[in-house]
Amino acid sequence: MTDLEDTRAANGGGADSGGTEVASAPFFPASPPEAPAAASPPAAAVVKGRITIEDEVAEKVAALAALEVDGVADLGGDVERALESVRGRIGVGQRRGDQGVRAKVNDREVAIDVTIVVEYGRVAMDVATAVKANVARQANHMLGMRVTEVNVTVDDVRLPGEQVPRGAARDADAESDELIER
Repeated sequence: MTDLEDTRAANGGGADSGGTEVASAPFFPASPPEAPAAASPPAAAVVKGRITIEDEVAEKVAALAALEVDGVADLGGDVERALESVRGRIGVGQRRGDQGVRAKVNDREVAIDVTIVVEYGRVAMDVATAVKANVARQANHMLGMRVTEVNVTVDDVRLPGEQVPRGAARDADAESDELIER
């Protein structure tokens, strides 16, 4: 007799025993029975508290989104840019990240006003439309709030060769050009 036959004989079966074959058990155990629908697991625990996003956060997000658009030379109106120019010349502080942007957060909604300077040679309406769309998209995405309105004001046009105030450079290329001029 082989080992297999010995095992079968010991279990009460075998090829010559004339008894009924015992069905072999599946290799993997059966899955547990389904739980009734009423006993579904509880939802994630709710933690009490409130989340507040300040207007300044929305302003900074909107400013960065506006500066991402091609054709935007700077942010802010004449007075704001003049103050930044003076601040840059005397070396006091850093450039404000929300210059030219005002936001009003109300519960889970935000309204944004953006003032931009357009590069000479660009179509102001096209740039303003692109700013409006990008600010709305980024504010909605980054803040998780509904953007009720984005108002864009084109305040000025930056002429070719016009100097960017020191410390107000928009990107690394403008800063490196300024260092070369000195």
